[in-house]
Amino acid sequence: MNAKASVKWVRISPIKARLLTSQIQGKPVDEALRLARFARVKAAPIVRKCLESAIANAEHNYDMDVDALWVKEVRVDKGPFWKRLRPGSRGKVSIRKRRTSHITIVVSDEPRPGAPAAEGR
Repeated sequence: MNAKASVKWVRISPIKARLLTSQIQGKPVDEALRLARFARVKAAPIVRKCLESAIANAEHNYDMDVDALWVKEVRVDKGPFWKRLRPGSRGKVSIRKRRTSHITIVVSDEPRPGAPAAEGR
């Protein structure tokens, strides 16, 4: 079964957010939390909070075992960007795009593909 959490309109570029999310995809949740806690990127606290929310959703809403959870999918989508004006050369105006992101994390308790099978079967 899957549980998910999402955070929208985060004030961070999707490229910066994908630096961390590409590392935690497919990992067990305890290892993913460790990576998000000690990563030195701007997106680390945002991703960690979203991951903790997905874990809490799995535990509270679906009664999943937290020790068996793994990160099934992490998606960082582009959100709307804010246009800010800056003075440019020769009296013109240059536009700066302040990008936003939508981050979605899906955790699952199903066996991972490629993971060693559980003993006793």
